[in-house]
Amino acid sequence: MKIFKEDFGVYEGKKVWLYTLENDRGMTVKATTYGGIITSMIVPDRQGKARDVVLGFDNLEGYLHGHPYFGAIVGRFANRIKGAEFTLNGKKYQLAKNDGENHLHGGIRGFDKVLWKAQTFEEQGRVFLTLHYLSPDGEEGYPGNLSATVMYSLDNNNILEIEYKADTDKPTIINLTHHDYFNLADPARDILYHEAKILSDKYLEVENLIPTGEILPVKGTPYDFRNFKTFGRDLAETGVGYDNCYVLKNQGYAPGLCAVVHSPESGITLEVRTNAPGLQLYTANYLDGSLVGKNGIAYPQYGAFCLETQHFPDTPHHPGFPSVVLNPGKTYFHKTIFSLYSRD
Repeated sequence: MKIFKEDFGVYEGKKVWLYTLENDRGMTVKATTYGGIITSMIVPDRQGKARDVVLGFDNLEGYLHGHPYFGAIVGRFANRIKGAEFTLNGKKYQLAKNDGENHLHGGIRGFDKVLWKAQTFEEQGRVFLTLHYLSPDGEEGYPGNLSATVMYSLDNNNILEIEYKADTDKPTIINLTHHDYFNLADPARDILYHEAKILSDKYLEVENLIPTGEILPVKGTPYDFRNFKTFGRDLAETGVGYDNCYVLKNQGYAPGLCAVVHSPESGITLEVRTNAPGLQLYTANYLDGSLVGKNGIAYPQYGAFCLETQHFPDTPHHPGFPSVVLNPGKTYFHKTIFSLYSRD
């Protein structure tokens, strides 16, 4: 196993690095200090052919000119906050309205658009890339100096772990996730034939993508993935596609299995484990072929799926949802595990 870095360009006068984590079984993960973006994730398919299973760009410039959070760390608050405001301990905080009247993915300059400081090490058969960012008090409207650390690690079983930690010097809110766009076969094609299973029997009801506060059963709805089905089977019944938060039962320290996706074409299977209370499924509904990514490929509508492990959207306005408040002296912790392997 090995890990190394290379020059990935310059952002705001500072050097950007691209780190490569590589194991002995042909899996390679590349991540950059700009936004903590995972630019590629290469695994062998059933024929031993190396396939890059995440969307992105060949160079830094692609990421600097606007994109839908390809492969990025998202924060301080992933997903939406209604009205771009929240109240904490009696004080109202105003955030950027960067999604209509709402706040999305941490604002105009969220964690996906900042430079992270990197360290690397190897330990017990794993290679590690640790990224750190200090978000100053008031950044994007959030209170508190927030010290955030995201650690990527890869082992020889083709398991990529992403571990999030943070602490603060003032009460604040936090909800971190990773926004990988997966396509387990051919990024020039849609993923509607991929077979998916989500281990959840409830999802959040939404209006205009904002939770109403109601938690509904998936049974009898197009959102039911308790048994394997293709992303495309019931997609027409959803309207434009899936963009839904599933309620997970594994809210302890140890990550539990929450989703499995398989490509019959490549034979590659992705398993997702987490200790987060929610899983956002998004089927890249608004890709339209206008973004040209790696190897000159124009990414089509439904060209990827996202499985974002996180707290629930708009939690600050729903006291019944699991809390996203982080107080001084406490540590935010969240872990996600991606396991990739090939089968018939």
